[in-house]
Amino acid sequence: MSATTTLAPPARIGKAPVGALGMLAVATGALESVVTPTLPLLQRDLGMSPAEGALLSIVLLVTGALVTPVAGRFGDRYGGKRVLIRLMAVVSTGGLVSSLAPNLPVLLLGQVLQGAMVGALPLSFILVREHLPAGESKVAIGVVSGLFVAGGMAGTLSAGPVAEGLSRHWMFALPTLAVAVATVLVTMLMPEDASRRADDSRVDWPELLLLSGTLVTLMLVLALAPDAGAQPLALGVLVLVLTGLGTAWVRVERRAASPMVDPRMLARPAVWKSCVLTFLICAGTSVPVYLLPQLFAVSADEYGFGASATEIGLYLLPGAVAASLAGPISGMGARRHGSRAVVTVGIVLMVAALVGLAVVHGEIWHLVLGKVLVAFANGLCVTAMVTRTATSVDRADTGIATSLVLVTRVLGFAVGVQVSGAILTAGTPAGADDPAESAFVIGFALAAVVTALSLLVARTMNKGAKE
Repeated sequence: MSATTTLAPPARIGKAPVGALGMLAVATGALESVVTPTLPLLQRDLGMSPAEGALLSIVLLVTGALVTPVAGRFGDRYGGKRVLIRLMAVVSTGGLVSSLAPNLPVLLLGQVLQGAMVGALPLSFILVREHLPAGESKVAIGVVSGLFVAGGMAGTLSAGPVAEGLSRHWMFALPTLAVAVATVLVTMLMPEDASRRADDSRVDWPELLLLSGTLVTLMLVLALAPDAGAQPLALGVLVLVLTGLGTAWVRVERRAASPMVDPRMLARPAVWKSCVLTFLICAGTSVPVYLLPQLFAVSADEYGFGASATEIGLYLLPGAVAASLAGPISGMGARRHGSRAVVTVGIVLMVAALVGLAVVHGEIWHLVLGKVLVAFANGLCVTAMVTRTATSVDRADTGIATSLVLVTRVLGFAVGVQVSGAILTAGTPAGADDPAESAFVIGFALAAVVTALSLLVARTMNKGAKE
């Protein structure tokens, strides 16, 4: 059967179901972010080497990049609610495993399962688009995106105090409990999925395996790239494997009757421009996200402030508030003025903040203000990109299209963090504990240049939300 068979029009939802999706976004954002600020503590508790700590830092990103497009496509085919609930069952299991983990291998297993949480956003967008009119869906997507960012910042701020005051086990257990509660609310409040086409029920497993292999290999290449000089052979082999898998995947997709990621979708201006912009903006954003806590912690006897983990969390709190506000503001701005205007404002604001951080960073309020501006600008841009992509494709492609943007966000962030770490390592004198101040200046300035380049793409966007 080629036509869509729908028993009834999709039910329109009110504020309560959107609120449940927002609560789930907060919970998953918090669970996603607890490892980064507590990595030194986890290394001490579990006796991890720096290499093992790096592996723990990226494993969630790897599985997130893998699961997100798959979850988006399955949501398009089988229904957003059905797939979201099952995905959150996997995430809750991963959170439970992480909270009970006695050693590194078990914690890695928990993080692999938790990585499925990144797929929650495109599934939420499917539900919003299915049950709300176009104008309201833009605002709702902005709200959910903003709350996910806010949840990530909340997790970053609270993980250290919870781990130090209670234990590392509780910093996983508490957000996992919130995920479970939010999933129950979504189950109760969200209408059932409309029926899908019968010919969409097939799963092309070779296609799925090639996509998975391509994404995993790409993340491994990004993880090894900063140490290319130490292990060039391994990196070269991975690049060759990535090239082969990527080429095979494109060929399979082009021949598939119902491709998981239609290459023609990637050729649409609204999609590829959103992906390029998201990559550049998130690569630029991730630099201050990584560098600012390091700069706060530099000894006060040098050029830093000698801040403790708790103090750093307080300094980052205003940025968390700004990030949570940016999502809904971006959604309303895109609805009224179009995505291009919102993205342009965000890029200009972020470039100004990054240049300011490179030039002036001698007082704590300089860094706090810079973080607020960067967090707010990033929220404006990424939410506008996701909203624009979601509303520029057919409803049946909402999940996979927004997944592409979210995977690009993960890749941009991974590249920015890796480059930032390499800059600090190169800028640390032999025998010194802290990098030279010039390393931070170079990092902020480089991020400003990368972010400014995104204006070249933004100016080609149509003024409206669609292309």
